[in-house]
Amino acid sequence: MKAKGRTAVELQGLHGQVVDRIGASLADDERRAGRVLRLEDVQAEYGVSRTVAREAIRVLESKRVVHSRPRVGITVRPLPEWNLYDPQVIRWRLATSQRREQLRELAELRAAVEPAAASLGALRSDGALRERLLGHARDMADAAGEGDLKRFIAADAAFHRTLLASSANAMFAQLADVTEELLVARGELALMPDRVDDASVRRHVDAARAVADGDPAGAAACVRVILDRSRGEVEGLLDGGDPSTGGPGGCAFGE
Repeated sequence: MKAKGRTAVELQGLHGQVVDRIGASLADDERRAGRVLRLEDVQAEYGVSRTVAREAIRVLESKRVVHSRPRVGITVRPLPEWNLYDPQVIRWRLATSQRREQLRELAELRAAVEPAAASLGALRSDGALRERLLGHARDMADAAGEGDLKRFIAADAAFHRTLLASSANAMFAQLADVTEELLVARGELALMPDRVDDASVRRHVDAARAVADGDPAGAAACVRVILDRSRGEVEGLLDGGDPSTGGPGGCAFGE
């Protein structure tokens, strides 16, 4: 299964481009919460028709970025009221000075959910899902061996999507788009090491095997290590240092 990446939120025509530009500027705090937007201003600033401006605002409303009220107009919501799980909103925040905060929040969200999903997957998933998970881990190994970072990221995203689905918890599964946006963004924002660490691949293989073997504690432990090492890589690259995370290759060591 391929990572959807940007195709999941592909811009739809001119109004989609306007949505992206307005959303990015709002995420970067160029327009403060509570500020009123007028359709006339959107038309003038972006050189679009009233119809396009209105459709762009409608999309922003659907993401809870703005809201419209009679006799008040279109008002920018405070950031905590936005749909922060929307992949496009995540991308906007990752492109701003809020990048580190967004990455921290995503890492904390994943740490809270994915080990639990892995544990449930070991208990609940069927043979087909377990085989898919092992297949994605093997695809990661093949891509790493070939030095194909793009293919590696796609396989990594597919691995974590399948892991969340294996939990048989629909709410966990719907977080897959959030995880996928983060993994794709890491590649685009140069937050991946130049060469994929073999140990990282082995950890994913170990996690898939633990799920396939019906070992909930082992699966959760493996995923915790994967996420800890991933967070360490990102923080090291953000700080301009060594992205190496160190530690043993696999995850069967009680961490």
